[in-house]
Amino acid sequence: MKFIKNTAGIKDQDDAALLAQYKSTGSLDVLGVLYNRYMHLVYGVCLSYFKDEEASKDAVMQIFEELVLKLRLHEIQNFKSWLHVLTRNHCLMVLRKQSRHDIVSIEDGFVENAEFVHLDIEDVKEKQLTIMEKCMDTLPLEQKLSVELFYLQEKCYKDVAGITGYDILKVKSYIQNGKRNLKICIEKNSSE
Repeated sequence: MKFIKNTAGIKDQDDAALLAQYKSTGSLDVLGVLYNRYMHLVYGVCLSYFKDEEASKDAVMQIFEELVLKLRLHEIQNFKSWLHVLTRNHCLMVLRKQSRHDIVSIEDGFVENAEFVHLDIEDVKEKQLTIMEKCMDTLPLEQKLSVELFYLQEKCYKDVAGITGYDILKVKSYIQNGKRNLKICIEKNSSE
């Protein structure tokens, strides 16, 4: 699972320099060097979600393909933490798609199955999660990243500041403003 061809002179560059070089050149060799540094971490996150080596290897490749486009669109302060969030979101989306395609045969007692008694409740939860994800994508990057780390990954302010590189007072502001903007967006979209 190596993506590197000719990396003479670029292996020693830090993440920010490689990101800048990739954005300016679009070189997959440069992106490969950067991704190779964290590929084992991406694989570990995928393995923890999928519990399957082959599915995790496939996800590692799919995430690399996502990076080709997404890195050119986003301003990234801390590549490692941004990649972690991207990987986690990728895994959650794959799992969500798989759960939508679960098949239950009539022989399995579909009508009597307790899991389907509260189907309406699950539909409501699914709709709420979809609205929340949509609203998260509308937040400015700093707010989105801070809110995800603080609420979804349960990091403290200090950890969020350490991961993102933002000042701790900025982190608190991003979380507070992100939470408010998220609430407004969710309320607006829920009433539609």
